[in-house]
Amino acid sequence: MITLGIDIGSSSIKVSLFDTRIGKSIASVSYPPVEMEIISVRHYWAEQDPELWMQHLHQAVDLLKNGYREALKEVAAIGITYQMHGLVLVDKQGKPIRNAIIWCDSRAVDIGKKAFGDLGSEFCLSHLLNSPGNFTASKLKWVKEFEPEAYQRIHKIMLPGDYVAFRLTNQIATTASGLSEGIFWDFERNTISEDILHYYGFQQDILPEIVETFAVQGRLTEEMATKLGMSASTPVTYRAGDQPNNAFSLKVLNPGEVAATAGTSGVVYGVTENKKFDPLSRVNTFLHVNNTAQQPSLGILLCLNSVGILNSWAKQQFFSSEISYDTMNRMASEVPEGSEGLFILPFGNGAERMLENKNIGASIHGLNLIKHRKGHFLRALQESIAFAFNYGIGMMQPLGLDLTVIRAGKANMFLSPLFAATLSNLSGAKIELYNTDGAEGAARGAAIGAGFYASPSEAFDNLQVLETFVPDRHSRIGEYYQQWKEVLENTLQSK
Repeated sequence: MITLGIDIGSSSIKVSLFDTRIGKSIASVSYPPVEMEIISVRHYWAEQDPELWMQHLHQAVDLLKNGYREALKEVAAIGITYQMHGLVLVDKQGKPIRNAIIWCDSRAVDIGKKAFGDLGSEFCLSHLLNSPGNFTASKLKWVKEFEPEAYQRIHKIMLPGDYVAFRLTNQIATTASGLSEGIFWDFERNTISEDILHYYGFQQDILPEIVETFAVQGRLTEEMATKLGMSASTPVTYRAGDQPNNAFSLKVLNPGEVAATAGTSGVVYGVTENKKFDPLSRVNTFLHVNNTAQQPSLGILLCLNSVGILNSWAKQQFFSSEISYDTMNRMASEVPEGSEGLFILPFGNGAERMLENKNIGASIHGLNLIKHRKGHFLRALQESIAFAFNYGIGMMQPLGLDLTVIRAGKANMFLSPLFAATLSNLSGAKIELYNTDGAEGAARGAAIGAGFYASPSEAFDNLQVLETFVPDRHSRIGEYYQQWKEVLENTLQSK
């Protein structure tokens, strides 16, 4: 059987054709070739036209038709993953009322702060496992308050993936996991939060009906099937937000398993069965893709703003264009562990939620002008990013994260063996690197939802580990981490 995975990002739309018989992706493309436009008419606003997602989806599938037209006709199920925390509003005709307010828009921050104060920290943390913050519910309240005419026209609200599924199938639906990412879910009562709806003044019928994450959620309309070159009535059988899906793509389904990404920014996503919260709201908790009432499965998400962006900044500032990242990694590996006392605080890309929204900037500590060279800086850079990851993992462990393995795509910072080994030595966890992505994960999810695999574990039988790192008991990186941590906490106290 062939399945199709669709990844609705804010930069591009990616699609992947997946053959369940061999357990691998047979083709993958993305569109457009340059980043999609993000509309920002005011500072801190970020919007996109939902119709643009559909246009680029069609163009991505058109690229597949060049060599895989027959395979598209064989597609038996579709999976969707999408940028989280967005807000799409449609009228009774299913037409978008305004541009989508996407994940990186921060116009609703003050609304969320007020809700946290009015509802009380005890309620929010015990029932929502978080502050209402700048999540989807607060963005909807912004529309209600500042665009009342638009609000009055709303028939249903949707997340970006819900909207794409609707356009494909003409069925309006969402998932419990999706509602939890928007702070519409009461974890204590395991249902939609009536308290949030009442506080913000929303009627419950504004929300779509809930469907299972892995299930038939609708079928391609005749019109859409013709446009995509697929069979009519092909079912959509999976949808999930990008971070839960990225974890799923890496076979992170059980307590103790963690997914990590280390691109421009970084993410640590761990699975637990415990409904606990961070009293300082430094991490987010969502229902994971395999959550059930009988067997809770929650995803704890930690974000780091400055990860690969620090590495690319260093390359641009200190090296010629001819110097590759591989060369930079080699230079770093020639320096002793601990960078001979050179430490970097890598927080130079805005306020960090894990630092309680403080913006301490990036800084260099312990610089010795006699012994430190470029290689020292490069090693300290990679070690400092690993230190930041480990610092965040330490916040997640009291929430029930019993770390055993970290899984990541072999990309970005994980292309550096030094970085991967440092993080393994720090965390005490094995690190496994894979060649997969969100679109392929969505295609695997579609296969599970359609019943092509007997279990999620069977769906990953052919997902091969490319490289493994295990903790080195001789490493002294823990000592250097404690020194770095002391520098960090002294800096935080001074702010």
